[in-house]
Amino acid sequence: MDFRLSDEHKMIEKMAYDFTRKEVMPIIKEHDRNHTYPHELLPKMAELGFLGVCLPVRYGGAGLDYIALGIISEALEYGDSSVRETIAVHLGLHALPIFQWGTEEQKREFLPPLARGEHIACFGLTEPGAGS
Repeated sequence: MDFRLSDEHKMIEKMAYDFTRKEVMPIIKEHDRNHTYPHELLPKMAELGFLGVCLPVRYGGAGLDYIALGIISEALEYGDSSVRETIAVHLGLHALPIFQWGTEEQKREFLPPLARGEHIACFGLTEPGAGS
């Protein structure tokens, strides 16, 4: 089994790390200090296809594979865990379940705005003694 990245995956890796170094890392410490989220990154992430990386093109996604998602996630984690977690929640808890189990009508309605970054998925977590 060959575990080397394909040329396409190498290009994705370079693009994702370049984005992290140029866009995430210069601003993340200030957001951390202020307890704020870097919302200004979301349109840029959408433009690069991160928010729909493994969704089919017919639903507005980039049509890439889960290896690409892993590469992008690793690069974002290099810069900041909360930025990487945005992709995990956006795709893993929302867009991909809709793609996998949603009706065709639901896919056409919800996936394109998620992939374009017009809608950003989120969730609320609460536990006894913590959270809300």
